[in-house]
Amino acid sequence: MDIEEEIRALELDPPDVNGVSNQDAKMEDVVESKSLEEDVQTEETVKSNEMEEVKENTSAKEKEVSLADENEVEEDLELDRKRHLNVVFIGHVDAGKSTIGGQILFLSDQVDERTIQKYEKEAKDKSRESWYMAYIMDTNEEERVKGKTVEVGRAHFETETTRFTILDAPGHKSYVPNMISGASQADIGVLVISARKGEFETGYERGGQTREHVLLAKTLGVAKLLVVVNKMDEPTVKWSKERYDEIESKMAPFLKSSGYNVKKDVQFLPISGLHGVNMKTRVDKKVCPWWDGPCFFEILDTIEGPPRNPKDPFRMPIIDKFKDMGTTVMGKVESGTVREGDSLLLMPNKIQVKVTAVMCDENKVRSAGPGENLRVRISGIEEEDIMSGFVLSSIAKPIPSVSEFIAQLQILELLDNAIFTAGYKAVLHIHAVVEECEIIELLQQIDPKTRKPMKKKVLFVKNGAVILCRVQVNNLICIEKFSDFPQLGRFTLRTEGKTVAVGKVTDISSASN
Repeated sequence: MDIEEEIRALELDPPDVNGVSNQDAKMEDVVESKSLEEDVQTEETVKSNEMEEVKENTSAKEKEVSLADENEVEEDLELDRKRHLNVVFIGHVDAGKSTIGGQILFLSDQVDERTIQKYEKEAKDKSRESWYMAYIMDTNEEERVKGKTVEVGRAHFETETTRFTILDAPGHKSYVPNMISGASQADIGVLVISARKGEFETGYERGGQTREHVLLAKTLGVAKLLVVVNKMDEPTVKWSKERYDEIESKMAPFLKSSGYNVKKDVQFLPISGLHGVNMKTRVDKKVCPWWDGPCFFEILDTIEGPPRNPKDPFRMPIIDKFKDMGTTVMGKVESGTVREGDSLLLMPNKIQVKVTAVMCDENKVRSAGPGENLRVRISGIEEEDIMSGFVLSSIAKPIPSVSEFIAQLQILELLDNAIFTAGYKAVLHIHAVVEECEIIELLQQIDPKTRKPMKKKVLFVKNGAVILCRVQVNNLICIEKFSDFPQLGRFTLRTEGKTVAVGKVTDISSASN
């Protein structure tokens, strides 16, 4: 083998073909392979872009779907919510208000048998066997020892169509201011009357709490009244139709004179609160052959609540405040809707606050409408800077804060030898506000028959008079005209433990701040 052949054998590249050198062929291959790679890459990028677009679209759709689902869930929650009513129990001391409240909670399975047995034993030890049901509502020791409700008891129960908040108001005359704060939160009232011989008469006569409570309930906006004749199983009554009719015939004219339409807005009903007769189920004909009407729960289910508009400007008078993972305020929404994350104005201080949580009946909710009793957690203010009677209101249309207003007053019963004139001082109760006030000017007396102003100038008035006057308070208070927001424009005047007048705010424009 010669040297040339050896060299050829050692060369890695094949020899020239058709006059194209190995080097050129190699270059072409490289270019081709590169262009192929580029084509593949561009195809891949197009594909990946398409995939990403598809992914984005699907994720956007998924997001939309999930948001729609959330909205649907929220709407479902809103729709699932039953209507809500606040029921205040009013009446003379010892008529059986707390006992009926306790019995309602027991019958609606809010309290178990074992707790009842515990209360029964506790009441027996105090030689007060018949008080055990009241212990469910009267939780503190002072109330249990005396057998008198002091604070406004609060509890919740549900029927098939409605959620109820029970407000158990005190009946004793010393605690009427507490009763006023309870009734001012109510939509409907249950007036409890004892059928026991002597007890109805004591409550109904002058100085008895039955009369004052009815007047206050009407003034405070309790439009519908359910008059419950309790203790019908008493040995002195024994489900007597005569006794029931006697009570109804005495109460009906009085309720009419207090401003109630007896045929439309008042219903009477005989029950036994202690034993729960005619409450959840209708009374047995063997026990009470003459009663054909519905039972207590049936009436509560069909009773109409006041009209409400969730789109009105937000208003929530504050009845209480405490610290709980921040500042928390309690109150009843009088109008509008509140949502978590809302910015509101706390009046009369004009402090902007943010809603961080809304609690309704112990449950956390996203939003709540008018009539609901809420606990609202807010940020932007300390708990010690808030007082009862302050109002959470919408920023766009805040509640007016005034120190002077014009009102129409009806004088009920002045203290002995007192005359009502400019300079008269009293305690004003309006929604959750309790303030000292002074009448600074009597403007006009109104004829009770024609409801038109009298021409002669008025310097003083006596019991029964209706008067237009100017009222002044020491501190700024949040109120509305009665014609705009009835619940925030009606009030009572009290002096030395007695309700002397009831009234409504007619004008605030001149003093509005």
